[in-house]
Amino acid sequence: MEHNDVKLNNRAYIAVGLMLFALFFGAGNLIFPASLGQHAGENVWWAVLGFIITGVGLPLLGVMAMGYSGCKNVQELASRVHPAYGLIFTILLYLSIGPAFAIPRTGTVSYEIAIKPFLVDGGSDMAQTIFLIVFFVVSLWLAINPQKLVQRIGKILTPALLVTIVILIIKSLVDPMGAYQAPTKEYGTAGIAVVQGFLDGYNTLDALASLVFGILVIEFVMLSGAKTKQEVTASTFKAGLIAVGCLGFVYVFIANIGATSVQQLGILDTGAPVLADSAKILFGNLGAMILAVIVLLACLTTSIGLITSCATYFHSVFGGLGYKAYAVLFAVVSFFIGMFGLKTIIVSAIPVLMFLYPLTIVIIALAFLNNAFGGRQCVYAWSIGLTFIAALVSGAETAGVSLGGLETFFQQQVPFHAVGMGWVTFAVAGFVIGLIHKAMVKR
Repeated sequence: MEHNDVKLNNRAYIAVGLMLFALFFGAGNLIFPASLGQHAGENVWWAVLGFIITGVGLPLLGVMAMGYSGCKNVQELASRVHPAYGLIFTILLYLSIGPAFAIPRTGTVSYEIAIKPFLVDGGSDMAQTIFLIVFFVVSLWLAINPQKLVQRIGKILTPALLVTIVILIIKSLVDPMGAYQAPTKEYGTAGIAVVQGFLDGYNTLDALASLVFGILVIEFVMLSGAKTKQEVTASTFKAGLIAVGCLGFVYVFIANIGATSVQQLGILDTGAPVLADSAKILFGNLGAMILAVIVLLACLTTSIGLITSCATYFHSVFGGLGYKAYAVLFAVVSFFIGMFGLKTIIVSAIPVLMFLYPLTIVIIALAFLNNAFGGRQCVYAWSIGLTFIAALVSGAETAGVSLGGLETFFQQQVPFHAVGMGWVTFAVAGFVIGLIHKAMVKR
């Protein structure tokens, strides 16, 4: 009997792991490693190492942190700092993985990979506009009528996309497009490449999404029989490991495709044309078309899922409008942001991610350390408060906003700030001050 239970559990882990992989795996997971590979050149493996820490390690820790915390959603976890912070942080999180960046990106990546390479004139603003209208109308229709169709497509689609990518990977290894080129300045040495890869991993948005998706995984794990906090955390880890293992595999080899493509393609604006053009070189037009159809459907299911989860969250928190009205609002906003094009969306997201990611990393760390400091609010508040200052400076600096000389002070005096990691010092200082506060002031 016990033997059957173990088999059932293993099967459950695989099912939950693949479901989580399907949730994480979107267009961004393909285009960013391809772009990183192009720029990193000979230092590609150092850059991939950094990318995997934020693109694979953090999402796994995020899912586990939700399981370990025992919180029923991300807002409850962030509210350990303060209820107002919990609300604002969660809203920013949902807007980032929703209508501000991730949803518009699904539309623009679909256009760049599935439509633009096959247009005679190389695409135009009008072609992109027409495509985005159709894309978001279909997304909205399926988000408002959540039929079994989307689930069915998802079940067929994730394996199909993975198989296509694996075939592309094998062909690129057997018949490489070219040799590694010299790295660009941002990836100039091994150390710099690791840090830049780490920051590039922010673009996937997966660590932010992991705090939202973590709840789904925990529900499945508890249904599968996990009872205690330890069991939930351990089971979440096993399921998460399957998901991020698949992600890591894809990242390593897609980065390699990017790195070997420069000789034939030159360095391109984003990773989308890198993939589309590489598929054309490796498999001809038919290969590019198969990749196009699968990426288009994958982006569509991601878009539907994100519109659904954002509309559900905002409807539950603010009410006012109905679920359908929120879905319409997010689809329309995503369309208008999508009109700016993929490159603009990627560049615009970076300052926001330089601000949000440090706060996300620190709340994940605090969730794990919670029992060590008795869950005291002062430790949460000091750690997040100081991280907030450094993250705000990094975000403003990346956006090119002048802070009246404050940025110069940070560049010169704060360790690691010059490479975008100054928040680490602030987070550690905040944690230490929080512990001192805790020791001096009784609960």
